[in-house]
Amino acid sequence: MEVSSSCRVKNCSSTNSRNFSRTRDNNFGSRLITTTRIVSVSKLCCSSTNDSVYQMEPLSEDDSKRLFYKRVFSHESGCPHEFEEVSRDILKKCGGVPLAIITIASVLASDQKVNSHDEWHVLLESIGCGLTEDPSVEQMLTILSFSYYDLPCHLKTCLLYLSMFPEDTKIMKDQLIWMWVAESFIQCGTAKSSLFEIGENYFNELVNRSLIQPVYDNEYGIVYACRVHDSVLDLICQLSREENFVSVLNGSMSSQGNVRRLSLQKIIKEHQTTPLESVSMLQVRSIATFQPAIGLMPRLSSFVVLRVLNLSTCALGDHNLRGLCSLVHLRYLGLSDTGLCELPEEVGKLQFLQVLDVSRNCRIEKLPSSVTKLRRLMCLLYDEGCSWLPGGIGSLTAMEELSSIFGNSLSIVKEMGNMKRLRKFEIEFEHMSLELEEAFVKSLVEMSNLQSVTISIDGRYKMMDLLGGKWVPPRGLRELKGYYEEVLRFSRLPAWIRGNPSQMSQLSWLHIGVKEVQQGDLGLLGRLPALHILNLESLRQGPLLFEADGFRCVSIFVLWSSSPGQVVFQPGALPKAERVVIRTGLPVSKEEAAGNNGGDLFDTGIGNLPSLQDVHVIFCTSLVRKEEAEKAKSALETALRARPNSPMFRVSVGGT
Repeated sequence: MEVSSSCRVKNCSSTNSRNFSRTRDNNFGSRLITTTRIVSVSKLCCSSTNDSVYQMEPLSEDDSKRLFYKRVFSHESGCPHEFEEVSRDILKKCGGVPLAIITIASVLASDQKVNSHDEWHVLLESIGCGLTEDPSVEQMLTILSFSYYDLPCHLKTCLLYLSMFPEDTKIMKDQLIWMWVAESFIQCGTAKSSLFEIGENYFNELVNRSLIQPVYDNEYGIVYACRVHDSVLDLICQLSREENFVSVLNGSMSSQGNVRRLSLQKIIKEHQTTPLESVSMLQVRSIATFQPAIGLMPRLSSFVVLRVLNLSTCALGDHNLRGLCSLVHLRYLGLSDTGLCELPEEVGKLQFLQVLDVSRNCRIEKLPSSVTKLRRLMCLLYDEGCSWLPGGIGSLTAMEELSSIFGNSLSIVKEMGNMKRLRKFEIEFEHMSLELEEAFVKSLVEMSNLQSVTISIDGRYKMMDLLGGKWVPPRGLRELKGYYEEVLRFSRLPAWIRGNPSQMSQLSWLHIGVKEVQQGDLGLLGRLPALHILNLESLRQGPLLFEADGFRCVSIFVLWSSSPGQVVFQPGALPKAERVVIRTGLPVSKEEAAGNNGGDLFDTGIGNLPSLQDVHVIFCTSLVRKEEAEKAKSALETALRARPNSPMFRVSVGGT
């Protein structure tokens, strides 16, 4: 049974329950299988705890070839040499989706002959551009369109906006959401949710409906971007063109009417001089430019109602920002990774600006003082090499996201307290004095909407006990961490963890270090209900036992210890941990190991972690005799190899 929308879930679920109650105990082996394109629907259709959701994976490269070749050449063994490269490129665009493979293969094959090599290349170039007009492809787009027409209106608009980006583009999640905000695609919700948070829900719903593909960070498994499958992009581009929603210049204009949104993508040689002078910019609300089409960028003064200007990743070179002040309606200014040396002072005249992104421009050393006039600014991103912020930044009271603050200025740290709407910020302290720490904690207390805080302190083992004792994080805090793998160090666990860890119901990412991790500390940390990533550091450490009743959601666990101490995982501990990194020593004697319930010196129990996929253990020679470390390494490798699904593992001896 195919379930295409949530409106059928209730009936589906009750039907499942009635059927299963009749068939579960009989001997006929009856089963009810529900298929759906929507992840949340699949979970709602489960009628008992024994039900399972099977996530369909794309076909492998070999299986894709077999399916493709069988349809085109009537056999699975391969294709003529002259078609090998182009068929490989076509299959890459199909992304392992059987419907796409069969559809494209059907275009290339007929009952009697295989289309010519040139026709294959024409089809290859058209995939992902919405330009294919074959009936088989139209049938595939019709099938895909069911998912589009099932969307609410606001999600349809957000999905069509993806046609602004070229095929195979990795679209940054936050950038996309802020562009939606600037275009007023985000519908206001409750007073408790910001526009960006609502936009995150939109993004997640498009992922949930399999219309965009999430891109995960390799280190922590966080979704930071998305891609659009070429077949879905075909549909989006076709619909966008029909609605005159986005006009794409990728060799020639795809729209000759009133241009509302303009995407300058690539230049094909025979169209390198495609004129834009004849195209009116009077109604253009968004323009996004991608290399090498920056040379076709119209004068900024030609835009009258522009809300979104995205030049990110374009080498601006001689293309200056003259006329920027004329863009009085501008909400989003994306200049990330453009090679800019400085931001013009006239940026302060953009009174409606909500997002200013000049990140990854390492030559920008300071921001113009006029930035403080941007009272509607909600997001300010710049490179950590920009060490100077203008005075008066506390006037930016609409600010929600602020990156790479250089926190050496006491006045800047104090002014941060005026930004009561801040959800996310990063700050770096070169030297943390008591006065600076007190001012920082006082500012933090004023920020009740914080969700993500990243702190870096240049100073070995600097303790932040004021932060641990005088600040109670808001319950919506999701991330508290240092830059990269840095931790925030305390003499002991902060009071807000010792008091009632379950109150931090949304904290999912924590980098924390204490002088000495006690067994009781593990019990407290293990009670953080939403914790997914834990980076834990200990200067001194005794034996640590990870029991079965804690850390239920942790998927990534990192333990850094500066002293010898055995680490043992009981059966059932860290049930969802996929990646574990441990840098530690070992007890120097059997007697010390026996202190851990008589445990074996070399038995860590790491093989008890059921979801483990990647493990890296470093036994430090400065903390343990090398002979013992080698024995421990051998024992650990044996235990990991004995697992039914052996994880990828590295066990090393050395380091300090």
